[in-house]
Order: sequence, then C-alpha cells, then structure tokens
Amino acid sequence: MSKKKKRKPSHNKISNLTNTILSILKKDRNQTFNYKQIAAKLGVNDASSRNQIIKTLAKLAAKQEIEQVDRGKYKIVNTTEYHTGIFDAAQRGNGYVICDDFEDDIYIASNNVNKALNGDEVELYVYKRRKRGKLEGEITNIIQRAKTEYVGIIQIQPNKNFAFVVVDGNKMKTDIFVPINKTKRAEDGDKVLVSMEDWPEKADSPNGKVLKVLGKAGEHNTEIHAILADYGLPYEFPREVEEYANNIDLEIKAEEIAKRRDMRKDLTFTIDPKDAKDFDDALSFTVLENGNYEVGVHIADVSHYLKEGTVLDDEAYERATSVYLVDRVVPMLPEILSNGACSLRPHEEKYTFSAVFELNDKAEIKNEWFGRTVTYSDARFAYEEAQAIIDNKTNTIPAEVSLTGKEYKTDQAIADATLKLDELAKIMRRKRMSSGAISFDKVEVKFNLDEAANPVGVFFKTSKDANKLIEEFMLLANRKVSEFIGKQKPEKTFVYRVHDEPDESKLAALQGVVSNFGHKLNFKDRKSVSQSLNKLLSDVQGKKEQNLVDTLAIRTMSKAEYTTNNIGHYGLAFDYYSHFTSPIRRYPDVMAHRLLQQYLDGEKSANAEVYQERCKHSSNMEYLATKAERDSIKYMQIRFMQDHQDEEFLGVISGVTDWGIYVEIISNKCEGMVRTRDIKDDYYEFDQDQFALVGKETKNMYQLGDEVIVKVKQADLVKRHLDFDLVGKAEK
Repeated sequence: MSKKKKRKPSHNKISNLTNTILSILKKDRNQTFNYKQIAAKLGVNDASSRNQIIKTLAKLAAKQEIEQVDRGKYKIVNTTEYHTGIFDAAQRGNGYVICDDFEDDIYIASNNVNKALNGDEVELYVYKRRKRGKLEGEITNIIQRAKTEYVGIIQIQPNKNFAFVVVDGNKMKTDIFVPINKTKRAEDGDKVLVSMEDWPEKADSPNGKVLKVLGKAGEHNTEIHAILADYGLPYEFPREVEEYANNIDLEIKAEEIAKRRDMRKDLTFTIDPKDAKDFDDALSFTVLENGNYEVGVHIADVSHYLKEGTVLDDEAYERATSVYLVDRVVPMLPEILSNGACSLRPHEEKYTFSAVFELNDKAEIKNEWFGRTVTYSDARFAYEEAQAIIDNKTNTIPAEVSLTGKEYKTDQAIADATLKLDELAKIMRRKRMSSGAISFDKVEVKFNLDEAANPVGVFFKTSKDANKLIEEFMLLANRKVSEFIGKQKPEKTFVYRVHDEPDESKLAALQGVVSNFGHKLNFKDRKSVSQSLNKLLSDVQGKKEQNLVDTLAIRTMSKAEYTTNNIGHYGLAFDYYSHFTSPIRRYPDVMAHRLLQQYLDGEKSANAEVYQERCKHSSNMEYLATKAERDSIKYMQIRFMQDHQDEEFLGVISGVTDWGIYVEIISNKCEGMVRTRDIKDDYYEFDQDQFALVGKETKNMYQLGDEVIVKVKQADLVKRHLDFDLVGKAEK
C-alpha cells in the first residue's frame, strides 16, 4: 500500500494583511469578527494563513486599534476620526467628500474610493497628515447609494454570455456587468436603463440587470428619454392613472357653483406664452364705486379634481412637478386635466381658487379675500400681445394684436385693464426692490425646432413688462395667502417656499470674479448686499460678461425649497411666501390649496411631520427636474453645434479648471470645453487665485471673462459633451 503524501503547510505571507483586516472591520464597524470569518472573507483556509490572521488580530488589539469584545471576537475601535459626508467623484477616479465637520472638502485618492460612486453618502477616515495643504481621507463604508439605476450604452460581448453597460457621463469610472439573461434582449449599442444589484468584494464591476431598453444611442427620442430615465423621471402615465383621469366628471354643475363665489361676470383674461397649452392663472379687473380697483388672481382649482388617496393623486405626488424639456413638457397631470378641465381657456367656465384684492392707485391693499370661485375667461393674451398694448400706451388694442375670440366685454375695457394692471405692478415691483429684493432677469436660451425636433435656430427669451405684470400679481397672491395663514394663532401647518441668505464665502468668491470686470460688491449688511447685487446685475446688462455674472450671482444664492418651517424668502424680500399659483404643474401648490381651504373651513392644523416629508420630496423632485431640463438644453446645444463644425465663434471664458477652460459662445450661449492638453503653444497650469490658465514659459494667460475665438472640435450627442479647439484670443 502506497503512503499518502502529506500536504506541505503553506508559508505564503498574506500581503497587506493589517490594512485588509482593518478595512473589513471598518466596513461593518458594529459587527464582531473571529479569525475564521476573516479567513473566509479573504478566501483562505490553510493553517499558515489562519495563524497570520490570529497574530495580526492580537497585534492590532495590543495597539488598541481593534478591541476583543468576547473571546476571539474583535471589532474596530470607534474614534472621532470617522466622519460622514457626500462623495463628489472627479473625472480621473479620485474625488472629494463634502463633510459638515470640515470647512474644506476632503480629498480622496482613487485607491481610497473603495467602490463609492458620485453622490453616495459615505463614512470616511480622515488622515492626520495633509497632502499639498489638503486634508486627505479614505472611504471606509458606503452608508447609502445616491442611486442604483443608471443610463448607459450596452456592449454585448461577442460569443460570450454577458454584456457591459458603459454609464453615461464622466463621473462613474466603472461599467456594469450584466449576464446575457438579464439584458432584456437589448442589442449592442442600445441605450438602456440598468439597475445595479450588487458589487462582490473582489469584483472590479458591479452586477446589474437591464430594466428598460430606451432605443438606439444618438436618436432624438432615445436621448430625451435617457435624460428623464437618468433622474428617475417618467415620460408616460401608467394606464390605471390615465383611465382614472378619463373617468372624472368634468361637468360644471349648478350645485357646485352655489358653494362658490360667482365671478363669471367680472372682466377676466389670461396672459401666457404664445405656445402655452395650459393656463393655470387668470386676472380679473373691476373699477369699484370708491375709485379703487378689485383685482382677482384666479388659479385653476386642481384640488377639486385631484382627490387625496386616489391613484391620480399618488401619481401627481410622486412626480411633484411638470418637467419642461427643450422639445416637450412631461406634465404632472394627465392631459385631460392639465390642458382641459383645469386650464383656464377663453370662453369657458372653470372652477377656480382665488385671491381677490382691493387696491388703490398707490397699489396699497385695502381689502383681501380668499376662497373658491367660478370664473369665465373673456380673452387669452400672449405676452407679446399684452406687451403691444403696454408699449402703445393707448386704451385701444393695436391692430397687430389678434385676440382669441370676439366675445370679451370690449376692446377698450381690456386695454384699460391691462394698462392699469401694468401701472400697479410697476409700483409693487418698486416697493419690493426698495425692500431688498434681488432682480434676477437671466436670459433664457430657446431653440427654434423643425417638425423633426432639429434645432434650426437659437433665440433668447427676456422678461418684459407684460411678463413682470403677471409675475407681480402672482407674487402678491403667493405672499398674501402664506401671510394669511402664517399669522394665525395658534400656529397652523403650511407649505412655505423659503430662501435663506447667501453664503458669505460664495459672495467673496463672486467679488473675486467680478472685480476682473471692474465691478464691486458691498457686504456691509443684508440690504447693502442686495442693493449691490442688483447694481451689478443692472451694470452687466448687454455686456460680454452678463451671462457669466448672472450665472455666478445665482450660484451664490441658497437654494429655495419647500418646508413647513418659515424663515422667509431672501431673494424676494418677503417674510411670508408660498407657491399657490401653479397647481397644474406643481404639487406644493395643490397642498397649499388644500390647507387654505381646510383653515377657511375652521378645521384644526394639519400634521406638520407629514407635510414636512411631502415638502422634502417636492424639493427633491424639483431639483431633479431642473437638472433634466438643463441636460436637455445642453443636448440641444450640441445638436445645434454639429451643423456648425467649420465656423469660428467669439466666446467668453465662463469657467477655468486644471483640465481646461469652459467657453460660452456669445451669439448662441452654447458652452463647450477647450482641454488644457489641446492648447499647444505652451504648457499651461491652473492658477486658482487668478481664475486662469497660465503658460509656464510665455506667461500667456487665459482668464475667466476673456474673449476668445473657438471652433467645434467634437460635438458628442451620446456623451453630451461639446469640445472646442482654441483658435486664439479675440482682438480688443
């Protein structure tokens, strides 16, 4: 009988064992581990490896880096070195953690990211040393993923039973592995929505499955749907929601009119963009016997149709807002409501919720009333038509104005109303500005699209008197409704739209930028800040730096949000402010309507915790919708620039980083990047203090706000990235 050979013991040393054990214990810091569990995680089971683990555990316990809480069971020693924050991924695989415990962001090298992805809430260890003056750390645990669904292009591996999804954008440095049976029959090159399911310890890529095939990358509808999917926004209604909406009784009934204030005989009209399909606000105007004016701000009574606890209301709440993309609107409500029953169309009776004010010639409020009404719109104006009346300054409607229908009271009455409302609005605006409101009249970029949604031209939308007329009366209604509830005793729960004071460090950074253009800011007190911001925004009107300064000034502001905790609205200089005037497209306005009616009926205060959670959700959905809207504009800008590849454009440097300069073309506001490595006349380095790239040998400088000539290098629709070649500086 032959003897069995004995297996020789392994004496291979496990590399980096100390750090590996610490990493395992840090990841689950509230768990205890024995040597067997650690060996299993490392995939070793021989005696030598086990001995190495036991000895290392003993050493770490002796150093008090870990503690033995039970016989043979260890856990990490919790210290104040561990913090939590949000990971901001950079293009090269490294990134920063934004952490409330530190003024500066914490730098995370690519080898210390440890599978964190952009936006994740993470736990991190901050080193005591600094690297080039920066705090540095290591991510030790993923507390919560920012998202688990991503949009990307699927790459089917030929002759293999798997695929990879390459995620859109440059913030995710790994692709997602998808088994062939989880690809949902996607074809190679399709754009898909993929769910990240798990990320095994030793795997380079997470595992996932395809949730939806969006279409061929680069096709228009595919890319628009991809933008929505990337933010978890829907582009169609579930069948049961459509069915519910289609079965609502939309008839205007006598018994319902009897419960409301009947204002159908008051001169009433809407002023909206010429391409608007839903009209959720109207103004009525009556001259009273005492010489004052009764102005009604009438808002679609969406809450009459949108009943709590229904599938329709659940869907509206989840969406929380309509999304305005460059070529379409994704509505919060199905079309039968948004463009039909709730839209204050001309020559139709509608259920409305109204704020009615008695004003004198000084725009002082003498009386106010809030409640449900029924109204009849006599005419529909486009902003351009109302503007023509204001510009003409006559009490007749100009010949070039074509009103919808001919059943309104008289041309003269409507013209008179428009001129008086404009006069009152201007008084209200002056009062608001003198109280410290900030005037952000940022230019909006719009596209002329052909039938196939191809951009054939760019135009800029600016706010004129007709726009400001409507804005002032909507602001009046929003302010007075929230004031009416906010001043009640005992205090009542309400949905406020708040805006905190600007961040001082951001204001200082803005001063650093605008000083390059010869502008100054005054930080003495709250009023001087708002006054100098208004002066700055006025001074840059029509200048090359206007869009840059407008954008940077907006970024200094805190984000407006919905909350039940009122702190006022800094930008508008209001102590009380809510959103009441757009319930067709904003769920917080629906909540405001419901709460106002509840309190008008004498009912007790609503549950603050419930409404605070709804406010938080609404703010988050608004943020996602805004990002999607910006992405759609960026996408259309890239499509537009694809047809202008051989042209030279004058642009202004709108951003400077160590990897390149951002340039915004003055004629069309399209922004692209000139990469540092593509500027060939010198080796350029980023000078953070001067907001500039500086040539090492020539000392040539490309600074924020400089005018330059650029050409399109690459317009990539799929990656949504626009690259420029730098032709040179513009001649002065």
